[in-house]
Amino acid sequence: MAYCKTRRFTNRESAGNTCRICGEDNCKKHSFLLGKTKTITEFSGSSPPEIFVGKWNYPNVYAGILSPDEFGDTEILSSAKLWHQNKLSIPEILNFRNKLVYGRKQSNIKQNQGNPFLAVLKEIAMAYKSVSTEFKLKKPITKNLENDKNVPLIQNAADVERVRLQENPKIKPKVDYLVNDTSAKAVSSILELDKAGIETSNITKLLSAGLLGLKTNRKLVPTRWSITAVDDTLSKEKLKRIKLMQEISEIQLFNAEYLGNHYEFLLLPDKFSFEVIENSLSSGGFWHDYEFFSGRKRYADDVTGAYYANRLALSEYLEKIKRQAYCIVLREVRQEYSVPLGVGILRQISREAFSKPSEKFPSVQAALASAQKRLRQPITNFTEKSILLKNYGKQKKITQFF
Repeated sequence: MAYCKTRRFTNRESAGNTCRICGEDNCKKHSFLLGKTKTITEFSGSSPPEIFVGKWNYPNVYAGILSPDEFGDTEILSSAKLWHQNKLSIPEILNFRNKLVYGRKQSNIKQNQGNPFLAVLKEIAMAYKSVSTEFKLKKPITKNLENDKNVPLIQNAADVERVRLQENPKIKPKVDYLVNDTSAKAVSSILELDKAGIETSNITKLLSAGLLGLKTNRKLVPTRWSITAVDDTLSKEKLKRIKLMQEISEIQLFNAEYLGNHYEFLLLPDKFSFEVIENSLSSGGFWHDYEFFSGRKRYADDVTGAYYANRLALSEYLEKIKRQAYCIVLREVRQEYSVPLGVGILRQISREAFSKPSEKFPSVQAALASAQKRLRQPITNFTEKSILLKNYGKQKKITQFF
């Protein structure tokens, strides 16, 4: 039997009647592998609420609303927090994601005034509860009802002819106030929303939809960029205060694991510094970024978004205990993590690690020995590459002279 190469859809390809195994149109050879399909031209459903702004062809990007063709509380279809909280498996997450249709339109990031589609998208971005929405598509799409780990999390893309809300979205007063405050800078709004207890993922949607900042500066922001911008902004603000605090007094180790992502957070008594080392067991890939007390000047382009998600979780913990620390993060990516599920999952795993009591040790070696028991590879794969471990303890403190 001949086998065909698996392929991924890009933003410019249509899900239509294209076979997701071999790429042929109207393929009958593999239809029995793909399960039932469903053709959609018009539909109504409750958006989780979720929007997505792509970065392809920037500044003329695709922006869209994700919604299933069913009603009710659909938040779990797109919430990394709920996936983690309910310990969903990868097939369960893919099943939820596959229920969503990505109704989209292409738009310039700045030229969005008077655009009816983007007006609806902005209202959905402001909502904190599922919103009933009606879609009319330009062309019918055939939505597969089975999981397929070979396609992106944002799938079932369809160009929209018309979209309208079927109910008023539920919006928190603080969100409504800051969206309408066009004299407040985006950074100030992000910090105020966080202080008010607005979820990080919701702040990301507001920034992505171009709803925060000075009136003249507002524009659509690709979702991937807005996630990192929010994580970076929040952690930087917390670190301003943390760097004035007393150092922790003991060596501490935290860990958490979910869907093949295993984390070890090693905290050492010293001024704040931060390092993330990632190692993939399946591909052998290695990613590494770090910063000292003075902070980073450039984007962490090796670890990318995960770096800022990890740093936010750490800064939330340090702010809570009112201490600063020298932190080394080890992430072991295991074979079980067969499908990338986004930075939101990694932020939640990191937060989980700091929600549990830490292990305490008399020495760095003892802490690393404990971490080794949970890792599936020699810990030297990490420690030999660590810049912070090589520098730890080399700088003499003034207290050592008295």
